[in-house]
Amino acid sequence: MSDSQSERLARAYASIENRVGAPCEIALVLGSGLGHLADAVENPTVIPYGEIDGFPVSSAPGHKGQFVIGSLFGRRTIVMQGRLHLYEGWQPRQIALAVYLLKRLGAGTFVVTNAAGGLNADFDAGDVMLIEDHLNFTSTSPLIGPNDDEIGLRFPDQSKLYDPELRQLAIDSAARTGTPLRRGIYCGLNGPELETSAERRFFRSAGGDAVGMSTVMEVIAANHAGMRVLGLSAIANAATGGPDQQPDTIESVAEMAAVCGEKIVGILEDLFPRLPAASA
Repeated sequence: MSDSQSERLARAYASIENRVGAPCEIALVLGSGLGHLADAVENPTVIPYGEIDGFPVSSAPGHKGQFVIGSLFGRRTIVMQGRLHLYEGWQPRQIALAVYLLKRLGAGTFVVTNAAGGLNADFDAGDVMLIEDHLNFTSTSPLIGPNDDEIGLRFPDQSKLYDPELRQLAIDSAARTGTPLRRGIYCGLNGPELETSAERRFFRSAGGDAVGMSTVMEVIAANHAGMRVLGLSAIANAATGGPDQQPDTIESVAEMAAVCGEKIVGILEDLFPRLPAASA
């Protein structure tokens, strides 16, 4: 019989618990082109994923594959510098394990960032979008299979997946720092191929404002584990699928995401001290 998610989680936790120190309050996941945000962590403890028992190791370009733990803008934070993607061949439950470990290490608030294409024609490359909700176009879920009641409910509600209070705090922080902030719906895909123009037009017609290859598996798992979720997208390219659509490369997407990253840092620097305490 295969191990349960709780058993895998227990082994992963046991392999690093003596290195983590005090419990973390906030988990921050860094998307493509945003890894440099980890440089702001003070007195960091770095734990490569390969040193965690049974933990997947990210292989995506620009994703270092390590936890960076320390003080970030005055809050005890664990940063995922490098995330796991379905297109790398990882199973949804493996991606969920990473999120459950963040919760086990004390984080009650889950802040996720990503690089995304702008489906909304009003968006420009370089914008930051607050994720209000998402559309899961991956045709899968990290909750498929036996449920582990020690982690969360069999049928978790997702009507307020992205926490309304945290979203309002992010809106306030953007205003306080003079950072324009778009708001919209994120469409999550498997990848690794970029979307066709027809797909982009379809996703827009379905209500999507931005599109990418991450986030939804993690957020579903975080909600399942009872974490409060906030999401920010770095709009790294225009993805309207219109007649003037230009070819994109992952390299150009990452470069623009890095530019957006400075705006995201400004928002988070104002936001983190004001985030409410969340029970782990």
